[in-house]
Amino acid sequence: MARRHLSDSATIRANRGWWDANADDYQAEHGAFLGDDRFIWCPEGLDEAQARLLGTELAGKRVLEVGAGAAQCSRWLAAQGAHAVASDLSFGQLAHALRIDAAAGGLPLVQADATRLPFADEVFDIVCSAYGAVPFVADSAAVMREAARVLKPGGRWVFSVSHPIRWSFPDDPGEHGLTARDSYFDRRPYVEFDDRGVATYAEHHRTMGDRVREIVAAGLRLVDVVEPEWPAGLTEAWGGWSPLRGRIIPGTAIFVTVKD
Repeated sequence: MARRHLSDSATIRANRGWWDANADDYQAEHGAFLGDDRFIWCPEGLDEAQARLLGTELAGKRVLEVGAGAAQCSRWLAAQGAHAVASDLSFGQLAHALRIDAAAGGLPLVQADATRLPFADEVFDIVCSAYGAVPFVADSAAVMREAARVLKPGGRWVFSVSHPIRWSFPDDPGEHGLTARDSYFDRRPYVEFDDRGVATYAEHHRTMGDRVREIVAAGLRLVDVVEPEWPAGLTEAWGGWSPLRGRIIPGTAIFVTVKD
């Protein structure tokens, strides 16, 4: 593993392979927390049913979830009366959506690269992503442009990512994870390699300012940034997210944007 520049094509190959290979383990580890039909924004457990970051009226809205995984969020949206479509780069993740839907009823599923969405212009009222897609491409500005392109005027693009400040700290849920180690301004991605030196996983970092500039450049208006606090009573750790760290430094940033 290393912090090293990686192209968009190499990032896509690495992450498609990683999520296909690890989808079973990921859903086994986190599936109970996520539920089959809940919209959870982050490891802090912020639930869209209470947060309403997508708006208060979802019935009849056309919604695209980008980086949907097993489509838990899309399934909740459909239960609210929305016309939801779930997309993901990984067929392994979408296979879990098919497994759940075998019992719960089907959703439209699309395997797609978030930087090249296979949809016409201005067809969705809402585009959303809960820890999906945005950090897993080298050109996250392209994801912003694509979200803006497929949104109708007045539509919302809302996405959550690891809070940028977390990149300064070791990804450790304990005391070691409370001491800043790396430069916040080091934008090189975290990359894992196999024994041949081929990238097998990549996650890209942007600062808060970078995110704002990407949003504005895509023709979107930033209306809110939500930094969920760690809730009392949540004892479950998720990787580097834990009650210890969550009480001191933010773990998630959620960007709420509108296409005027």
